[in-house]
Amino acid sequence: MCSHQQKIIEQFTRQAIPFTQIAGHHDAIDLLIDFAAPVRNDTVLDVACGPGIVTCAIANQCCHVTGLDVTPAMIEQARKRQIEQGATNITWRIDTCLPLPFGDMEFSLVVTRYSFHHFHNPADVLAEMIRVCRPGGKILVADVALPPEKSQGFDQMEVIRDPSHVHALTSGEFERLIRQSGLEDCRRTQYEVEIELEAQIKASFPLPGDDERLRSMITDDIGVDRFGITPKRKNGQIWYTIPMAVYVGTKRTGAE
Repeated sequence: MCSHQQKIIEQFTRQAIPFTQIAGHHDAIDLLIDFAAPVRNDTVLDVACGPGIVTCAIANQCCHVTGLDVTPAMIEQARKRQIEQGATNITWRIDTCLPLPFGDMEFSLVVTRYSFHHFHNPADVLAEMIRVCRPGGKILVADVALPPEKSQGFDQMEVIRDPSHVHALTSGEFERLIRQSGLEDCRRTQYEVEIELEAQIKASFPLPGDDERLRSMITDDIGVDRFGITPKRKNGQIWYTIPMAVYVGTKRTGAE
């Protein structure tokens, strides 16, 4: 197992339960599903599904959904969510994204949220998502998208909070990634995830001493916005917003 993959597993094993307790991680689920526009006969793959928040929500709209994640503790939480919601059309898979452990053209809709900033090679992951999608099927990717002048600062901050972070795409990088993928009829929307600082620190597992470093970085950024997250004080707390881009494209007919 590569060292970065091990780092992801270590981080998200710790985050498996607290991740679901961050209110912002439940925001915009309806927006994502509306944008993906699943239909009843869709077979869906949720790549890097985490605790199954998107997986379980989209299961209400389709024939079957498979949730895949490399972290067993996340899949354990996902299974609990499935039981709580009474969904019977979900399969869980513990495995990697490169390569995806599925044959060509197995799914009609392939989605991922919050994953690309953990990959050294998001273009390769996107290519795998397209490979396992049927011609005429859809791909949805939702992740952080930053102004180019904020990207380096955000990466420096985020890797302190979560050492498995690699790089948050700039808006331009995200756009080029989608356009160069070969997907057709690409559409884009956006939203913001609002997060309270102390709740986020509690749900994260930085290296010893880095929690205070992170707290200081974000507090000192109020009115400066070096990281693209516009921190502010509200009701005695510090809140910040993470800009998210969502792309949907169609795999061209005739593509293999």
